[in-house]
Amino acid sequence: MAIEVVLGCQWGDEGKGKVVQLLAQGADWVARFQGGANAGHTIFVGGRRLILHQIPSGIVEPRARCAIGNGVVLDPLALAEEIAGLEAIGIEVRPRLTISPFAHLVTPLHKAAERLGRQDRAIGTTGRGIGPAYAEKASRSGLRVEDLLDPGRLGEGLDALRLRLRSEHGLGDAALDEAVGSGREDIRSRLEAAGRTLAPLVGDVSALLLESDDRGERILCEGAQGALLDIDHGTYPFVTSSSTTIGGVCTGLGIPPRRIGRVVGVVKAYATRVGLGPFPTEMEPGEADRFRERAGEYGATTGRPRRCGWYDALLARRCCRINGVDELFVTKLDVLGGIGRLRLAVAYEGRPGEAPDAPPGEAGGRDWLSSMRLERARPRYRDFPGWRGDLQAAARFESLPPEARAYLAALSAETGVPIGHVSIGPGRDQVLAVTAG
Repeated sequence: MAIEVVLGCQWGDEGKGKVVQLLAQGADWVARFQGGANAGHTIFVGGRRLILHQIPSGIVEPRARCAIGNGVVLDPLALAEEIAGLEAIGIEVRPRLTISPFAHLVTPLHKAAERLGRQDRAIGTTGRGIGPAYAEKASRSGLRVEDLLDPGRLGEGLDALRLRLRSEHGLGDAALDEAVGSGREDIRSRLEAAGRTLAPLVGDVSALLLESDDRGERILCEGAQGALLDIDHGTYPFVTSSSTTIGGVCTGLGIPPRRIGRVVGVVKAYATRVGLGPFPTEMEPGEADRFRERAGEYGATTGRPRRCGWYDALLARRCCRINGVDELFVTKLDVLGGIGRLRLAVAYEGRPGEAPDAPPGEAGGRDWLSSMRLERARPRYRDFPGWRGDLQAAARFESLPPEARAYLAALSAETGVPIGHVSIGPGRDQVLAVTAG
């Protein structure tokens, strides 16, 4: 049975947690391959709202084992708290969770580095130390989970990081401790305690997943953020620090590309993004404010208001092509109920040198996707009539209003990928399988 992957095909916050929770039913493994505690996957269990930051959303399925791959930057202090919180409400975690020894660590020093450095929170970073941890990984000076299990190596690594921070920002020990919020020994002792808690969970994630796949078991891979935030293929520099696209699955878990089968792309029925960066279909401020309140578009991790806009079929199409998406899972369709006119961006105008209907990156390579070009792009919309009434009572796809089905048909056609499921409410049971016709 080929490995399945769930990826976001917008700027994150598409509802991947719910999708993974649904698809994880019957899965043997659910594995997270990139990102860190900046993820905020919201799921509902028994009427209780849970926000998972590092543990895969499949943890709520009693049968599934979960893995955190080497591509993740792990905050061990936050992870220990997340485990304790889940176990306090009766969800068994520790016997079912495996952590790669090669995942890099996020420490309080990395969070201080983000506050002290030039990283602009307006880009949309969460202040969780993710960027500095990935930067240390790339410069070959980072700490990994295996170092967390060796007090001597951990202490040496923390001292080296303190020295770099002091040198870069001209701080003495007292000033650095104030910036970090705790002293050297306190940080070390807390991390050592977290290491003792997590040590029994550390194992070779790559080997476990490949052996499971050899046995024909079902494996689901879970991404964080979205493809438009990919460090290479996203709207650079307004991106995250890891590979959120399909290649990140292979490097972040240690599995070969040929093992990957179905790829599910998650999109909202509209679009949002956090922080600065191009957003061609963004609504006007007043309209966006009203829509945000209607949709509850506030960050699960930060609580910050998200920018709101219409569905951009051009960018979604590019994300789906890069990732080889087999089917779309459309979320939050119910939010659009009662809106008189729905808009779908199907082309851009004003891009010099190319036909106005040429999608970015599809004009013979001459019109590449970049933040600079997207800032100048003016979307051309197809407008659709809205529908009245609450979709959440629909029991079958055919029960949806014809206007809703027409909008979804156009969304699928313009994106170039069939829709497999549609979410019409926050509950796990509020999902409709899409039928043809």
